[in-house]
Amino acid sequence: MKLPDTAHTTRPWRIHEIAPDFVLYDVWGLPTPGGPDDLPLLVQWFAGSDEGATRPPLVYRFLMAARWRIGAVLRWDTAESGVGTRTPSLRDRLPADLAAGPRGPDPQTVPFTSLYQTHDEWVAEMGNRTVHGLLHLGWVPDGYGGYRGQMAVLVKPNGWFGRLYMAAITAFRYVLVYPALLGMIERGWRQQLAGR
Repeated sequence: MKLPDTAHTTRPWRIHEIAPDFVLYDVWGLPTPGGPDDLPLLVQWFAGSDEGATRPPLVYRFLMAARWRIGAVLRWDTAESGVGTRTPSLRDRLPADLAAGPRGPDPQTVPFTSLYQTHDEWVAEMGNRTVHGLLHLGWVPDGYGGYRGQMAVLVKPNGWFGRLYMAAITAFRYVLVYPALLGMIERGWRQQLAGR
């Protein structure tokens, strides 16, 4: 379910000190009920490093394939346009304790690289000619005695073109991408719990 920005901004996440120049685009409550120590399970599933990872729905796969095809034709996603070349990695901004701590797994199905993982948050970054983006997974109390995941997307658009790109994909994100992604997360989480 879509959450207000304050669901992310009022929590004591470490990402606030690391990426104050990024814009918060979306915050979602994830259908992932669990206990207080289940963030690593969610991160492992999300990164696709578990055998039980759920295959994305057809509409999601189609949209992502179309996006990567367009990006290849327009050279948005070249190695020279990514994190570490066009823009510095946020790993360079990490405080010593986070830099020395666990990074978490790199996602296998999307071009993100893990930055850090704590007991209640995991962050991965990606970059191309349009944006420098962050995926933030947090683990929060659900208000009923349990816990659940919370996902936030933070973006630093690359100039006017990046801002235009983010505006152009708004409808796709809300109508097609996020509903498909949340359904996939819910099914995958149920599989994870069933396998425990």
